Amino acid sequence: MPVELNHTIVHARDNRESAEFLAHILGLQTGTEWGPFIPVATSNGVTLDFATVPAESITIQHYAFLVPDDEFDAAFERIQQTGTLYYADPHMKQPNEINHHHGGRGLYFLDPAGHGMEIITRPYGSHEATPPAS
Repeated sequence: MPVELNHTIVHARDNRESAEFLAHILGLQTGTEWGPFIPVATSNGVTLDFATVPAESITIQHYAFLVPDDEFDAAFERIQQTGTLYYADPHMKQPNEINHHHGGRGLYFLDPAGHGMEIITRPYGSHEATPPAS
């Protein structure tokens, strides 16, 4: 069997709030609570298990989600409807903009615990640079 990422634990101030927030934005479902975890499964089989921890214990992480164009449109609409701030860059210096890196579209936003979330329509490095005109 090849090596695959199966799940990761995402620390949150409130596991349900963070799981439901991300599930809503991405058009996913939260799973059944299991012990201290509220799971959100992605279509490639990776589960994010949200766990409540003290706020001072949270180390901010970055999570990037590759989505098809129509799912990007739907997620972008949900981001706007919820009033969630979004940015074209990970340093959050380009508010209310999306980027067009790698021949696709992308944006960044924060979840309730402060984790950096990113949605992209093309994987990094998937778009070759156009050769200079001669």
